[in-house]
Formats: sequence, structure tokens, C-alpha cells
Amino acid sequence: MRYVYDVVVVGAGNGGLSAASKLAQAGLKVIMLEKHNLPGGVATSLVRGRFEFEASLHELCDVGTEEQPLAVRNIFKGLGVDAPMVNEKNLFRAIVTGEDGYDVTLKAGEALFEESLEAACPGSGKSIKKLKDLLAKTREALAYNDRMNGRPNKLVMIFKYSKFLIAASHSVDEVLRSLGFSKKARSVLETYWLYLGVPADELNAFHYFQMLRGYIDSGAGVPEHKSYGLSLGLAESVLKNGGEIRYNTEVDRFLYDDDKRVIGVAAGGDEYYAKQVVSNVIPHNVFNMSERRNTAEKDRKLLNARRFGLSFVCLYVGLDRSAEELGIKDYTVFVAKKDSSRTQYDDDADLGVYVVNCLNVAVPDATPAGTCSMFFSIPVFSDKLMNGVEPENYKQFKSEIAKRYIADYEQVTGIRISDCIEEISVATPVTFARYFGSPNGTAYGYRLSRWDGLMARILSAADEFKIKGLTFCGGHTASGDGFGVSYASGLEAADRVLALLKEEGV
Repeated sequence: MRYVYDVVVVGAGNGGLSAASKLAQAGLKVIMLEKHNLPGGVATSLVRGRFEFEASLHELCDVGTEEQPLAVRNIFKGLGVDAPMVNEKNLFRAIVTGEDGYDVTLKAGEALFEESLEAACPGSGKSIKKLKDLLAKTREALAYNDRMNGRPNKLVMIFKYSKFLIAASHSVDEVLRSLGFSKKARSVLETYWLYLGVPADELNAFHYFQMLRGYIDSGAGVPEHKSYGLSLGLAESVLKNGGEIRYNTEVDRFLYDDDKRVIGVAAGGDEYYAKQVVSNVIPHNVFNMSERRNTAEKDRKLLNARRFGLSFVCLYVGLDRSAEELGIKDYTVFVAKKDSSRTQYDDDADLGVYVVNCLNVAVPDATPAGTCSMFFSIPVFSDKLMNGVEPENYKQFKSEIAKRYIADYEQVTGIRISDCIEEISVATPVTFARYFGSPNGTAYGYRLSRWDGLMARILSAADEFKIKGLTFCGGHTASGDGFGVSYASGLEAADRVLALLKEEGV
């Protein structure tokens, strides 16, 4: 069959959902094609026994409160989606067990953040004030850039926002050193590096501080109905606004005209034509679904130069006792043996850095009464962790890694959970690659390296993947990884498509 639409959106991940919702809201004839039988991509749930586990989301930053909403809440409000969220006031607990180890909890809210950091790292007061000023200047610079539609006056940037330019051109560690933070304070402040997958001596300071500011302002945002609730809300908004969604419909080919313009896609023997196509599929896969003659050599070279971002081994653990009974008080706990993010990254191996979340601390009724669930996130930066894993020993690997990390958590925290496990499931990069089809199972698109960081991508965005008729969105785009930026990328893609269609008189 042959179908015709204004816009085809490929993939119902975070970016695709928000793009389709906004485009349908604008009155366009929109269809979203999704290979699975439900929306969300990694923003989904899995059910084991009487437990519904969150598949991948730890938390959202830059959420704000109902009274003072920030970017993420505003995205859902703007799309007419009810997205109840809890603001978790402890940013994180970080435990380093080796040399120069510590056990520190940072709190949200500007005053509490400063107080908890000073308590953990006495003498940080002056440096905290400098950091506070830098975060404020960064926000002002971004607001000015938005007012100028991304074309700011260079002299204004140099003379008024020089601190922002410095942060935008240096690493997190370099900037924190320049502000006078001690080694321990830098290590504590750099804890969130794991959420971006790049060590602090390489991670762009501007990018990191944007995220940190979003957490400090109002704490982590935890969806009351898990990330799948957000996905369902967005999918419902697409349908409510007149859009269509076809599940179990996997796109296998992108269609081009003689001018190398994308004019539609093929899926399940049908062809879907459109004036514009939005892809939530990673560019590597799009290029694999396109005839080579239709893609530019420079774009193929760029893809070959980029490295894939991290993936994870995840443990989903359902316990037959409540968090209170077990003595679990922390929503997010980072555990590592060494305090350096560079060392943690380079030592990518068994029992390296990992994160443990207990959803019930933020949302008490997230599981049946008298139970709780835990979510272990073990980053995979290379093949070290799964080196030697073959099909015949895959199940054994999953069983052994679960035992080792649970035992390590018990030893580090003193909280015993192994004797009250009711349900457990283990996901690996193989699981993620199979489920959403990304190379190496990466959940984070392309690695934000020093040469290919956020600022570099933003500045070169107009010259990347200039495929007529096609707009990308999702975690592999300029802003990189994360749920919040993926939702935002969908809105940006929708705005671009609306502008292009307006030029065409649609």
C-alpha cells in the first residue's frame, strides 16, 4: 500500500514522541511508525511477577516544581501532557571505598547544596560562590543567545559573558581547578559525570554545569508513573491531536528522489510518503537503510569518526520487604573504589563505578505494599566488562555479575538485600541492542568527546547531515544523551520541520 502524509516520524522514542506530538498539535497530517508494540524506546517498563520495573530512567534534571516549572515540566505542559513528578531533594549519595575515600550526600536547593558541600569539603565556601556566579553567567549567556536566535554579537559575548566562553571551551575538571576547589570537592562535584559518559577531564564544562544547575535548582524529577507513563502521555497527545501511530511497523528503507531528497520510508511492504521525515533512529542505522549513492561522503566520514556512547548492564531487583524495613534511605547512590572519574573510566571492568536507585524512596507506592524495587546501573564503556562472554556462557555471566554487584552493595552500605529477592532480571548491551537496535546497545548515541562535544556540535549543526527532507531527533543529536534533552530535541526537530513546510507553503 501507498500512504501520503505531511510528516512521517520514524521511531516512538523520547524525541520522536515529542516531535510527533507538536507536529500533530500544529494541525499537520502526521504518522509515527514504531517497530515495537508500545511507545517509549528506552523510556518504558518491564514486568516481572508483581513488580513493574523502570527500564532505564534514573531521574530527570531541569524539571522544576509545579509552582516554578523548568524546561522539562514546560515541555510536557506545552504538549498538554499530564506528567506528575516528585522532586527528590537529595541529589545523590556518593561512596568511594578506596584510597581518599568518602561517603557524601549532596542536597538540592541552592542554600542546602552549598551547605552540604561545605560540610563534606570544609573550606569550599569561596569556590562555591565563584561556581554560583559562573552558573548564573552561563544561564544569562544562554538566555541572550536565545534572544539573538543563535546569532549573538561577538563583542557582547567576549566582554559581558567571558566566563561562559571560558567554561564552554574547557573541561569540567579544568574549570573546577581554576575556581580553587580541593581534590575531594572536585571529585564530589564531578560525580554526575557518569550520566554523560565522559570523564571530567574531557567533559565540556558548559554542558556539565547546565545539567548540574538543573539538579541544584529543584532536585531530581522522578515520574510518579515511571518513564513509561511519560511515553504513554505523549503517545496519547499525538492521537488526541489527530496524529496516527502504527506499532509493530519497522522501517527498513528510506526512500529518496533523484535529487537525493528523502521523500518517505518503506515498512512491512508498505510505502509512506511525506513532505518531511523526522528520524528518531540513530544516523548509523538510517545510513544503513539508505542507498549509498544518496548519502554524502563527508557525512559517512563523520559517522565513522564518531565513537558510540556508553551502554549499561542493568539489574532490576524486586524485594519482598519495604525500603524502611531494609534501612534504605537514599534514592540515588553512586559507588566507586577510586575518586577520579578518569580512573573510573579507564578501569572499566568488573566492580567499577555503578549507581543504585531505590524508586520507593521517591515514590513510596511504586511497588506493592511491603515491597520495594532496586535498579543497578553498571556503565559499559568498552568491551572489558563483557570480554569473553559468548552465547553459551551468557546466562552464567548475567547471574554472576548480579551476585557480585549485589554483594558489593551489601558490603559497602551494610544493607542486606540478597535474602529477600523475589524477582530479578538482568539486561546487558546485548539486550539493549536487540530491543532498540542501536549499535553496541548504546543508549547514549555518540560519545561527547573533547573534539566532538556539545559546543562543537552546536556550532557545526548546520553543516552536518544535510539531507533534504530529513531531520534527526533523539539522544544522538547535538545535545547528546539524556531523557530531557531528547524530549527537547523532538521539539527542535518539529520547529525545523514547521519552518521548512511554511517555506513550501504548507
